[in-house]
Amino acid sequence: MTRPTRRTVLLAAVTAVALAATACGRDSGGGSASQGGAVSQGKASGEITVWAMGTEGEKLSVLADDFMKDNPDAKVTVTAVPWDGAHNKISAAIAGQQTPDVTMLGTTWIGEFAKTGALDPVPSDFVRKADFFPGAWETGVVDGTSYSVPWYVETRLLFVNKAVAKKAGITEAPKTWDGLKQAVKDMQTKGGAKWGTYLQPGQTGAWQTVMPFVWQNGGDIYDGQKFTLDSPEAVKALEYYKSFYDEGLSTKDRYREGETEPKILSGEVASFVSGPWHIGLLNGLGGAGKYELWPMPSGSGDATSFIGGSNMSVFKNTKNRDGAWKFVSYLMRPDVQVKWYKTVSDLPAVQKAWDDGTLAGDDLLTTFGDQLGKAKAPPSIPTWEQIAAGVDTELEKIAKGTESAADAAKAMQAQATSIGTGG
Repeated sequence: MTRPTRRTVLLAAVTAVALAATACGRDSGGGSASQGGAVSQGKASGEITVWAMGTEGEKLSVLADDFMKDNPDAKVTVTAVPWDGAHNKISAAIAGQQTPDVTMLGTTWIGEFAKTGALDPVPSDFVRKADFFPGAWETGVVDGTSYSVPWYVETRLLFVNKAVAKKAGITEAPKTWDGLKQAVKDMQTKGGAKWGTYLQPGQTGAWQTVMPFVWQNGGDIYDGQKFTLDSPEAVKALEYYKSFYDEGLSTKDRYREGETEPKILSGEVASFVSGPWHIGLLNGLGGAGKYELWPMPSGSGDATSFIGGSNMSVFKNTKNRDGAWKFVSYLMRPDVQVKWYKTVSDLPAVQKAWDDGTLAGDDLLTTFGDQLGKAKAPPSIPTWEQIAAGVDTELEKIAKGTESAADAAKAMQAQATSIGTGG
């Protein structure tokens, strides 16, 4: 899940999903499944049912119609599912073994649904890992097996008011933590901004802003055997996050939906962290040309950002496996990815699509494309959404100044360890 204003994460029905694991054919030994079997050659045929969420669900028929023109013996039926009911709907469908053939999944859901045994492993050599941004591909890998294919992606950058940055004397994007901190201070003291930046002060989704600091400092969330949320690298990252509030560089109050855009364009707020959808939002308010994008800085590690988006998965109990995977594969063709971007502005997960002039000729999009090469996702574990909720709560305490970074890290680690991975 990646666009907090569009998507509400539901944590209900996990138990029902887990109970469905045996019915859906999961190996009783609990081991990783092998990659999926081969898909036949030739055109698709037969009925293919697809669930997709939000705007994507409303617009996917555009691509489905093109697919059916190429595959006249196939019929694709797309059902648009509201994001706020999608998790429960998929959970109930798995429990009742009444799933569609194909479903769109938020990247942080894949570990949970893969563990039920309901998802068909990606067919070997049918969809190529090398075609995708590495961080995007990893969102669909659970215990070494790919259960989902990246459809569209997003990552986070710093949106910066150009006039404020110029007045502050900043001529290039900072590359380090120290450089970013100084730039934020300068935009406040010299550039005239009330706030040098806006970092989300806890609450739902704040982890997406803060975990990149952990990665940038050489830390991580989970090492494959245990959680590492209280590592020295993570604590230092949380201290860095906390310093923006302690030094009065970012407000401790969370902005409501629609508040941030006018504040950044007016210069009240000099910068904020967000994803590519904000290009359209800012331009729609007359902001074209008034802002620039800065890549993420580095701490002691790489200049890493968060990667999100949505993937496509095929259910094991599909009645038309060949047709389902052929439709998924079609969505990943570079030319189709470009058409999808033109339709709904979703950024392509397939790297070759970025060579198209539509994207390659846009400096703002190019900056996002460059950052996607250094972007990570949280671990693909069934319990991540529950763990993330606990992280968000601790981040709010940090921002409000009621908890130290070290104590927050200990609390995050304890909560994550108690919840476990669901494996």
